[in-house]
Amino acid sequence: MAADPHRLADGGRIDRSRPLRFRFDGRDYQGFAGDTLASALLANGVRIAARSFKYHRPRGIMGAGVEEPAVLVELEGDVASGNRPATTVPLIEGLAARSVNAWPSARLDLGAVNQLFARLIPAGFYYKTFKWPDWHLYEPSIRRLAGLAGAPKEPPERAYESRHAHADILIAGAGPAGLMAALVAGRAGARVFIADEGTEAGGALLNRNLTIGGQPAKDWVAAAVAELAGMENVTHLQNATVWAYREHNLLMVQERAPGNPSLLGRNWRVRAGQAITATGAIERMMVFQGNDRPGVMLASAAQAYVNRWAVRPGSRAVIFTNNDSAYAAAADLAQGGVGIAAIVDSRAAVPDHAMALVPDIAVHAGQAVTSVHGRGRVRGVSIAPCIGGTARRMPCDLLAVSGGWNPAVHLYSQSRSKIVWDKRIASFVPAEPAQAVLAAGAANGAMGLGDALAEGAARAVAALAALGQRSDVPALPETDDTPYTVTPFWTASGAGAKAFLDIQNDVTVADIELALREGYSNIEHLKRYTTGGMGIDQGKTGNVNIIGAVAERQGITPDQVGVTTFRPPYTPVEFGAIAGRRAGPVVLPYRHTPLTRWHKDNGAVMYEAGARWRRPGYYPRAGESFQDTVNREARCVREGVGIYDGAPLGKYEIKGPDAGAFLDWIYTNVMSSLTVGNGRYGLMLTDDGLILDDGVAVCLAPDRFLISTSTGNADPVGQYMEKLLQIERPDWRVKITNVTSQWANATICGPKAREVMAAMGSDIDLSPDAFPFMAFRDGQVADLPARVVRVSFTGELSFEVNVRPRDLPALWEAAMVAGAPFDIAPIGSEANHVLRVEKGFLSLGHEVDGTVDPHDLGMSWVMSRKKDDFVGKRSVELRRASGRSRRELVGIRPLDPNRQVPEGAPLTPGGRKEATEGFVTACVWSVVENRWLGLALLTDGRARIGGRAHVRLPDEVIEVELSDPVFHDPKGERLRS
Repeated sequence: MAADPHRLADGGRIDRSRPLRFRFDGRDYQGFAGDTLASALLANGVRIAARSFKYHRPRGIMGAGVEEPAVLVELEGDVASGNRPATTVPLIEGLAARSVNAWPSARLDLGAVNQLFARLIPAGFYYKTFKWPDWHLYEPSIRRLAGLAGAPKEPPERAYESRHAHADILIAGAGPAGLMAALVAGRAGARVFIADEGTEAGGALLNRNLTIGGQPAKDWVAAAVAELAGMENVTHLQNATVWAYREHNLLMVQERAPGNPSLLGRNWRVRAGQAITATGAIERMMVFQGNDRPGVMLASAAQAYVNRWAVRPGSRAVIFTNNDSAYAAAADLAQGGVGIAAIVDSRAAVPDHAMALVPDIAVHAGQAVTSVHGRGRVRGVSIAPCIGGTARRMPCDLLAVSGGWNPAVHLYSQSRSKIVWDKRIASFVPAEPAQAVLAAGAANGAMGLGDALAEGAARAVAALAALGQRSDVPALPETDDTPYTVTPFWTASGAGAKAFLDIQNDVTVADIELALREGYSNIEHLKRYTTGGMGIDQGKTGNVNIIGAVAERQGITPDQVGVTTFRPPYTPVEFGAIAGRRAGPVVLPYRHTPLTRWHKDNGAVMYEAGARWRRPGYYPRAGESFQDTVNREARCVREGVGIYDGAPLGKYEIKGPDAGAFLDWIYTNVMSSLTVGNGRYGLMLTDDGLILDDGVAVCLAPDRFLISTSTGNADPVGQYMEKLLQIERPDWRVKITNVTSQWANATICGPKAREVMAAMGSDIDLSPDAFPFMAFRDGQVADLPARVVRVSFTGELSFEVNVRPRDLPALWEAAMVAGAPFDIAPIGSEANHVLRVEKGFLSLGHEVDGTVDPHDLGMSWVMSRKKDDFVGKRSVELRRASGRSRRELVGIRPLDPNRQVPEGAPLTPGGRKEATEGFVTACVWSVVENRWLGLALLTDGRARIGGRAHVRLPDEVIEVELSDPVFHDPKGERLRS
């Protein structure tokens, strides 16, 4: 096991008493608790840790947090995941990782051959090449090369979960501004939710040697965290990124280490009254030839490795900057034992406060690094005056760069709030908010520590005021941070095909120039043409540099170029975290009827039905196969009596003076002529004349109707009716009320249904004359108030008994007791499917597939000729006027009565491999005919009844006879009995 030769003898926030072993690219190393994978690799002298996306150039660690653009790794074992920045992976015992996009390893990558062809694969090359002779010739190879890490081959042993939370104030970021905001809001009693992406709170304070109130800033952080931990009204999460900002102040938070050993992660959905983005700022790269070479690192990252992880990232460093922050980094590097060869500052004059930080270090003002020397690592740099002059070489093994700081406006921008260019800091900052959001600290352009604390407190007070709570800004402690000034420096002289603007996506200055030459001057177009700012990086280190480079080449300012759209997620989020624990329904819970427990207790196999209902599929008995059970239940209804739970059926009450006219408009037949106590079957069409749903409307009063819909379409039908009423007929006096959950029902069906109803006891006259088919009666059934409707989905005599949901269990038990002498049995959706196919009744998702109108299903009788108009009428007439052939509903019987035909199987002419002429919508074992039969939609099907058709399967052709789609009781005598 290799030692860690670059580890400082003391210091840092690591626990040297807890060494940890880990493996990277097949080699064993050692780090300490508190390390990240990146800091441990640097401590062990690993320089080349990755290969670039397109050119497979060697890459080393450049950042210290989520901004890391170069080194993505694939984790193995129980924590398996891909494309993780090495800087965000906490070191654990036995961690196994490997570099992505490299084979066999990052140090020796055969894909590096791409560098030889770099000139042939510039930005947008995939739009221009691989077209001759055929794209499909190249496609397999290109797809194998695309992407970075692979998806884990096995699901993790540990799970993810989702949680919902509500907060008065959500704070994104636990740096100085975020902690101060949390303290002010928490002390005021507000419900505070604070989430920070670091493993520890403190943000940049963990990486720098600053003081707050005369004490080390890290001590102030510890005291703030302890105070927040003692507040019951504060939820504080670390290693948790606020990765998305959605409508109505809904924010998404991924918690990567929930503290529960059974969980890999947790995704929070937080609804906040106010949000404060204290997300800090991200240092940007400097752009020159070879700026991606291992050993080139952000100055703030080098500073963090020395101060936080006690790692010396190099022995002799050159600092290249255009702002003041790099001087503090240089001072800390020097104190950590890194020799500083020089500071190269592109500014003509360096402020005195910056020079005071490095009195013993040579500063070359008005100069720039133009290129890097060394193949697998930095061995020296060339520097030259910014305005003319001769370049000279300076040896070093570390080049720490700082191109200025970009406020992390990603989350703020996701809220659809505006961001604008700020010349003072040469970057984009938050402007007018679109939602209840405020920005604080460096995320708002306040780069000084004192300013960050002040803004955090002020934003908390403002957020509290918006919530109606009063609070005052507390007295703020003194700080020792120095001022921040910056002069933009976008690209060095000679920057071209090896000067990278987007390190992660291999986007160079030459790519930007090519895009501009080809007319892609709009920044959004240029982004897509070059892929700059896309992917995992989301423009963290390169976005503003790209905008600056475009502005520089067009002779305009960055604010005239504009900014691209920031989209979630801010950092990669596992699909498992988004889905959460899915062992059962979580986000959209199942809907249960009052009989769910009874069904389960009596052995029902539960199905998920439309609109997320749980319904019994079938009730197997001991020794029965699936088919045996379905046959028994179907035969029970055909020959005796059965009962099924119809509670999920959609139900709406339509009331008002214009209710009858409204129903006439949305149904194809006339409903307004219904008299009280009677109902009628009807179809609803969409605007394009296709069947939307079917159901029964019953008249409760002259201005009041109750309509039923299919279970799965209950919600869409309700939305459809509301849309029509509010947009097309806002003057009509109609109220629509969803009463699906107000009424539950048990449907008693079969030849003996009337006898069971009589045995249950009812004050309703159940005789056929007094209570005909398609009528309803209110009364008592089994001493329960009920509304009974004579409708049938099975083709047999049926009584749909509707009661209050709390009464359904008692009604069901009464029916089972009264029906026992008649061998009553519960039936599930499988038997119902058989019964409706035998009767030729339509079903959504089967015959009603979004392509058929009533004529196709042989239901022309339901299309009223008395009405001037109804929804979809004109569309049907236009379609019919074309005279084109249509697929029509027919019955099918396989020539082999014992041969089942798969539902959905295509019908083709003669069974040949060519365009289909239809498909099988349903196929069941019929208890009426004792054989397999089914329904199909077939081109010109009705004209072909009596003939044959062919069902094509992958390995055979099944010949079927075509018949009328009604196999049982075609005159409807049994259901009217």
